Amino acid sequence: MKEWTVSDLARLAGITVRALHHYDETGLLKPARVGENRYRYYGEEELLRLQQILLHRELGIPLHEIGAMLDRPGFDRLATLKDQRRRLEAEAQRYRQLVRTIDRTIASLEGDRAMKHAELYKGFAPPEKQAEYEDWLIGRFGESMRQEIAASREKTAEIGPEGIQARMRDLAGIEAALVQAMQNGTPPEARALDALIERHRAWVAGMWTKPCAPQAYAGLADVYGSHPDFRERYETLAAGFSTWLPTAMKAWARRQD
Repeated sequence: MKEWTVSDLARLAGITVRALHHYDETGLLKPARVGENRYRYYGEEELLRLQQILLHRELGIPLHEIGAMLDRPGFDRLATLKDQRRRLEAEAQRYRQLVRTIDRTIASLEGDRAMKHAELYKGFAPPEKQAEYEDWLIGRFGESMRQEIAASREKTAEIGPEGIQARMRDLAGIEAALVQAMQNGTPPEARALDALIERHRAWVAGMWTKPCAPQAYAGLADVYGSHPDFRERYETLAAGFSTWLPTAMKAWARRQD
């Protein structure tokens, strides 16, 4: 059976030897064996585990949570890879569309080709969709929601595009961990989810213009569970997630009383 030394694996994966030593010391990635010369040796199983570590890290999940996810009983590596591929492909398609839009705009500005005005906005969510969503919120929660929407716009402008992108990467990591918990069979009411749910609630609070108290968080869960766009979005992350997540949010909120 082929084996890789720590130096071999570091070169292969494009990471540092120090990182592999750290993964070993924390139990995240142990070598298959340690030789009499005290060298660490890794096999195929360790290479596959390292791939999962790096994939989850790319999705923004903290290292200590990655280890817990990979070590849960019933962890299905194949199902996890398929789910990761689906989510990354959706994100890649969105970026490919935006790159095409930028390329067309550059070509138009340089005089190489004519560009239809509608092509300027390929890959962006249509404004009418946002307007439709805002009307739905006002219809459900009353006229006071208009002020909340206006404040939310100001907060988004204050954060700026780069800040929004960073926060969305954070959200992707949190959601990936929650999806993994669901697929590992964790009931949405389980207290074992508290740390993950609290990370999600903290993310929401960071995007709002007011604190996200447990009651408000439970109200957001109702929005997630009832609006078709949210349900569609969560089902693209994983089948059943559109029901599981609101249930987990409400269960967490009840435990805070």
